[in-house]
Amino acid sequence: MADLIAQGSRPEERWRRRLLTGEPILLGRSTGEWSVPWDMQISRRHAQLVWDGRRLGVRKLPEARNPIFFHGRQVAECSLRPGDHFVIGQTSFLLVEQACHLEGDLPEPIHEYQYSSEELAAVLFRNPDRRLEVLSRLPEVLSEACSDEDMCVRLVSMLLAGLPRAEAAAVAVLGGTPSSNLTEACWAREPSLPPGPVAGSTSPFPAANIQTIYWDQSGVSTGPFRPSRRLIQEAVHRRRSLLHLWRAGEKATEMPFTETASYDWAFCTPILSESLPPWAIYLAGRSSTAGFSDKDNPALELREEIKFTELVASMVGSLRRMRRLERQQAILGQFFSPLVLKSLGSEEATDLLGPQETEVTVVFCDLRGFSRRSEQQQENLRELLDRVSQALSVMSRHILAEGGVIGDYQGDAALGFWGWPIAWPDMVERTCRAALAIRSQFQRAAQNADSPLAGFQVGIGIAAGRAVAGKIGPPEQAKVTVFGPVVNLASRLESMTKIFHAPILVDPAMAEAVRQKVPPTVARLRRVAVVRPYGMQQAMAISELLPPAEEYPLLSDGQINLYEAALDAFLAGRWQEAYQYLHQLPADDQVADFLTAWIAQHNRTPPPHWDGIIPLPTK
Repeated sequence: MADLIAQGSRPEERWRRRLLTGEPILLGRSTGEWSVPWDMQISRRHAQLVWDGRRLGVRKLPEARNPIFFHGRQVAECSLRPGDHFVIGQTSFLLVEQACHLEGDLPEPIHEYQYSSEELAAVLFRNPDRRLEVLSRLPEVLSEACSDEDMCVRLVSMLLAGLPRAEAAAVAVLGGTPSSNLTEACWAREPSLPPGPVAGSTSPFPAANIQTIYWDQSGVSTGPFRPSRRLIQEAVHRRRSLLHLWRAGEKATEMPFTETASYDWAFCTPILSESLPPWAIYLAGRSSTAGFSDKDNPALELREEIKFTELVASMVGSLRRMRRLERQQAILGQFFSPLVLKSLGSEEATDLLGPQETEVTVVFCDLRGFSRRSEQQQENLRELLDRVSQALSVMSRHILAEGGVIGDYQGDAALGFWGWPIAWPDMVERTCRAALAIRSQFQRAAQNADSPLAGFQVGIGIAAGRAVAGKIGPPEQAKVTVFGPVVNLASRLESMTKIFHAPILVDPAMAEAVRQKVPPTVARLRRVAVVRPYGMQQAMAISELLPPAEEYPLLSDGQINLYEAALDAFLAGRWQEAYQYLHQLPADDQVADFLTAWIAQHNRTPPPHWDGIIPLPTK
């Protein structure tokens, strides 16, 4: 395996990246993981690299401003063997073939040291300004990482720059959770061990379950780097830093311990974050080249490095927890409004994601005009998909703005609901506001030919009742949604909006709740008809949800009363009277058109045994 090492003019300006055979790589100042942000002489996209398994091909891109130097000459292309390097600006790029192998059968250390918190607290930094500079930059540098691996690249580079006695560094991860690899007692145990040499113990972590995320060395060695598995396991198991010494001063016989370069000391500091697999920082070096004043007792000299590394580990652990919470918030933000997320973040809300049976209101929003647009834009389906995504975004935004939950997306339809995980006392009003806001935005878009929503309409069905809401489904495919007959009813009502040409229809339970709890300045209702949905035996009364009178002057309160008078006459079989009432309504009232057409189709005469119920022929 081959790596490319980038080294800038400062020690911390460094990274090591693994090269994959045949995979083209863009190198530049803004090229993701292969970025070299510290060197302004490198263009945003400067060179393309390809490793063929034996050589690294380097080609300068046309937009690159500054030259590439190889063997002291400017080149447009070059081919590197392991050990070769090229230079751009102030940065050198070295091709190496090195490996990092976690070693399980190293010799037993001559000494093993563990330091108490009190002992480390008493240690004074000999170069506090430099230490503080590295620590102050650490949160900013690590927070810019685009992945865990990128975070480890930055972390190792800063450790090697901030700890000159360390000649090699690695970050390892121990997979699993307390419920899988460890017993709860083992995970939570805080051992009380004295400082100084301590006896070894058996770690509960399987050796095969440790992986190196990233490693690097301050120098170049032809042999592999061999961190000690035992040291990593023990440090994480004991939940504190641990130092191994494989020889004492200059009197010991030369032996290959942590790697071919004969590193004779190493310490490991765990990074422990709740609900995250533990990480471990591993640092190694040689007492003969570390500038120790007391080479016979390097354990005293290394206390400063261990204290500094523990400070770094604490900051990294906090940052990992923060990144995890940010990812969780981003995922939950697709379903929950900020108000709900705030509640979920409280201690009382830890179990709220579990499914619960509760009273809910359900909104089912479906896009109209999608099939026609699909036919018209067969040659540009990506643009159509973008427009549909924006339409779904409108639905989602208004549902979330009112504290609702996004339960599902079904093609060009969105499902939202209220009542879980928070039982809003005003959830009926919130539901009305969300549905009317969606209707309003689509109607405004219809008047603007340049709007991405132009040509689309929306149908909305709303139902209220009991349902099971929460995280539903098997663990591998679980999702937050709502389940029960009320969901099917909302979907049926949405389908009926096509038949009655009413943008929003509600079921009897929702209609009754609106009449009791929602003022007319927020929403109005009019009874539309009594129907027997297709495939169902039971009839139900449906109502239309309308905006307030000042927002929707097409229908005044008096005209709503006129329609309901026509409906009462229709239900009672007085169709001639109903017909006359309906003709007094505005010509643009398409809901009135449906009832008018129904009466006209039956020659204004109720059929025998008329019960007031309109059977619907389709869904």
